[in-house]
Amino acid sequence: MSDQKKNDFTDIKQIMRMLPHRYPILLVDRLLEFESGVRAVGLKNVTMNEPHFMGHFPGEPVMPGVLIIEAMAQTAALMVVKTLGEEAEGKLVYFMTIDDAKFRKPVTPGDSMYIHVEKVQSRGPVWKFSGKALVNDQVCAQATFSAMIADRK
Repeated sequence: MSDQKKNDFTDIKQIMRMLPHRYPILLVDRLLEFESGVRAVGLKNVTMNEPHFMGHFPGEPVMPGVLIIEAMAQTAALMVVKTLGEEAEGKLVYFMTIDDAKFRKPVTPGDSMYIHVEKVQSRGPVWKFSGKALVNDQVCAQATFSAMIADRK
C-alpha cells in the first residue's frame, strides 16, 4: 500500500503510538485522510465530559479556541510523523508560530470537528501549515502555524 493513500483511517491506538499527548490534551480521535507530506484530515468528537467545559462556560459550553488550534497542530504532527516514518522516532513536534487565527463559529459538545491541515512549506526540521476546523461543513476556525521537529529532551 502506498503512503500516498488518501483514506488512511488511523485509529486512536495508532495515534497514541505516534503522539506523546494523553487525556485531557489528546485532541485527535482519528486520522481520516493522509497524503504523505501534503495534507491530512483528523477527527475530534467533542463530548460534554471534557474538563474544560466545567468552566468554559457554565451553562454555555464552548470549546476554547486554543484547543481547536491545538487539535490542528496535533493533526499536523501526525502528518509529519507519518511522512517521516522511522526518521521521526524519538522526536517531538513543537509549535513555533500561530498566525492569522480566526474563530468563525463555536464548537460545542456533540459536534464532530473535522480538522484539515495542509503543508505550506518545509525546510529542514521546520514545517509550516494551513489549517481549518469544520463542523457540519462550516468553518469554525482557521490558522496558519509552524512547528519544528526536534529530539526529545
